[in-house]
Amino acid sequence: MSDVVAQLNKAAMRAMAAGDMGTAQSALLEALRHDQANVGLWLNLAIVRRQLQDIDGAFDALRETLLLDSRNFPALLMQAALLDRLGKKVQAATAYGIALAQAPADRYLDAPTRQAVERARAVHGRHVEELGRFIRDRAAPSSDGCTAVERRRVEAFIDTTLRTRKRYQQEPVEYYYPGLPPIEFYERDEFPWLPGFEAATEDVQRELATILVEDEAGFAPYIQYEDHLPLDQWRELNKSPRWSAFHFYQAGKPVAKRCDRAPRTMEAVRRLPQANVDLRSPTAMFSVLKPRTRIPPHHGVANFRLVVHLPLVMPPGCGFRVGGEQRAWRLGEAWVFDDTIEHEAWNDSDQIRIILICDIWSPRLSEEERAAIRAVIAATDAFNGTVPAAHI
Repeated sequence: MSDVVAQLNKAAMRAMAAGDMGTAQSALLEALRHDQANVGLWLNLAIVRRQLQDIDGAFDALRETLLLDSRNFPALLMQAALLDRLGKKVQAATAYGIALAQAPADRYLDAPTRQAVERARAVHGRHVEELGRFIRDRAAPSSDGCTAVERRRVEAFIDTTLRTRKRYQQEPVEYYYPGLPPIEFYERDEFPWLPGFEAATEDVQRELATILVEDEAGFAPYIQYEDHLPLDQWRELNKSPRWSAFHFYQAGKPVAKRCDRAPRTMEAVRRLPQANVDLRSPTAMFSVLKPRTRIPPHHGVANFRLVVHLPLVMPPGCGFRVGGEQRAWRLGEAWVFDDTIEHEAWNDSDQIRIILICDIWSPRLSEEERAAIRAVIAATDAFNGTVPAAHI
């Protein structure tokens, strides 16, 4: 900002503080004659014109502000507030939603701006509720013939359209195979083997109980990164017994001594269409989450395989989320999910939570594709001479 522009802006601020909006506007217009690309000057001009009840002029100044900085939060909020003042209900609610998407945390806002943000949330929230009811009423005849599964997808479609539910996609840490759908929780009907797997729950629980007594040392921290590596969300759990696992496989190979301890568990697991990739899978483990522990949001390694959970010890206060869907655990009731979609788990109880985790091939892959995946990964390893990272 040149000295001339700075002096004119200060003069405008003094005039505004004194309530002399006409003088303030003249100073700002003169400053803009010297510096048309100054966002602050345009924003101040919009404020002055709003005080002068020149609403059209305020909109013009805000338009210039947003042409220079399309994400400018004060300008977006003021634009929405002016539409609100004019009684343009839908336009104001939509504009408030856009402004709120750019809003900083409340602790960074002064009192008047916090009050304006509260108004924005209230107006936008009512609009979303009313729009949601309207859409559901209008769409009901079309969705009446849908199956329960299809109705859940329609509901998710409405929620993402309303932006009350975030849109999650697959974000594998390492391997992405194209063409596989980003399904959070898969429908049980796709896996005819699920009831048989669940029927083994009591046998698995008995073997787990024995291992907990006889081989507690076999449970190792699930997260084990070297301290010099970027730990990100894993810092709190790195090398911590708060989340531990008893692994039946190491680098895709069965650990005989551990498998021998749980023959009925391994029998149940081996009936599944296990993903089989050298040095990586199958995987199967007892996963223990200690009381008052949360596994932070994260993504799995590869989308060509899915993850199966079977709850074995499940106190109240435990939960699980994949993408935009949160589910409650039920003992002995398994589910299949895509772990390359952001997911998290928590144990808010005073007791341990234990589940059996294993992986399977995506049912969307042909045998030929599975063979090709194995070959591509093996060739990559052979060329690089690398050892794969641990399964997350």
